[in-house]
Amino acid sequence: MGKFRKKPVIIEAIQFTGDNISELVYWVDKKQLPCGDNTQLIITTLEGDMSASVGDYIIKGVKGEFYLCKPDIFELTYEEVID
Repeated sequence: MGKFRKKPVIIEAIQFTGDNISELVYWVDKKQLPCGDNTQLIITTLEGDMSASVGDYIIKGVKGEFYLCKPDIFELTYEEVID
C-alpha cells in the first residue's frame, strides 16, 4: 500500500444561501435543478439527484459535473483562490 496526495485542482463552487437560486439556476443550468424552494434544491449529480440544503456548496467538477459538499468538509478541503 502506498500514500498519495490529491493533485491540486482549481474548482468552481457556489454556496447555497437560499437567496441565490437564480444565480444557481443560471450557473448549473435549469435542467440540473428539477425542483426546489428557498431552503432546498435538487441537484442532478453523477450519483443521481441529491438534495442541497442552505449552507451546502455546489461544486463543478473537472469534467463539468456537479456535486454537493457540506460546509464543514468544504472548508477543510478547499481554500479560496485569489487571482
